[in-house]
Amino acid sequence: MSKLVLDNDFVYEDFFEQTRLLGIIAPVKNYQFCWRLNKQLGFEYRLNTDCVVHLKKRNRDYFFNIYESREENSFLSHYLYHNQYDGEYLLPEFKHIDFLWLMKGDWVDEEKCALITSAVKSIEGVQLVTELTNEKIKNKGNMVF
Repeated sequence: MSKLVLDNDFVYEDFFEQTRLLGIIAPVKNYQFCWRLNKQLGFEYRLNTDCVVHLKKRNRDYFFNIYESREENSFLSHYLYHNQYDGEYLLPEFKHIDFLWLMKGDWVDEEKCALITSAVKSIEGVQLVTELTNEKIKNKGNMVF
């Protein structure tokens, strides 16, 4: 009997196809940051209880909540991950990043990405917004839900 093996690289490639990812440094609580995005930029970020990233490291469980905002009349969804939970990082290669903003479901062109980046930079408490390319992410599997 042969064994079936899941090709994780294919899963990650499929998940990140036509996505944009922003790294944000903003040392504030995740609910406060979502509230600011909603109030100042008109997003509707809500905690998505169906999408939680569960990591098990050193015999401990870590749960990373994901906030979601969908655009009307579009397939585009915005997902906001908090990169740190109880001393552990979702993406350890980006320990300095507080939040990860994933745009998925529809293509986001350069102009729209630049507008979002600029708008997020204008929020109080935000120190840096930078685009992260898929090639820079070593632990892609940690973001897949």
